[in-house]
Amino acid sequence: MTEGLEQPASERDAALLRLKKRRDLRGHAFAFVVINAAVWGIWAASGAGDLWPLWLTGIWAIGLVFNVWDVYFRKPITEDDVRREVERLRPQQ
Repeated sequence: MTEGLEQPASERDAALLRLKKRRDLRGHAFAFVVINAAVWGIWAASGAGDLWPLWLTGIWAIGLVFNVWDVYFRKPITEDDVRREVERLRPQQ
């Protein structure tokens, strides 16, 4: 296996990796909802002044969007991808 590439050894390994990523995403989303609800509750209970929780929610939401992209939209690197890149790197003859 090429060092640095995340290529599962089998279809079962690939399935396990996808399941783990989905489970991790659910945990991330749950923590996002619970902690942000608490922060916004603290903000409301403290007089609802400056919208400081918006920074936390916004920045964390960006991270959550990247996590969703990684789990559902990012394609794994294939042998064809590696082959095409090697061809591009070879000097033109």
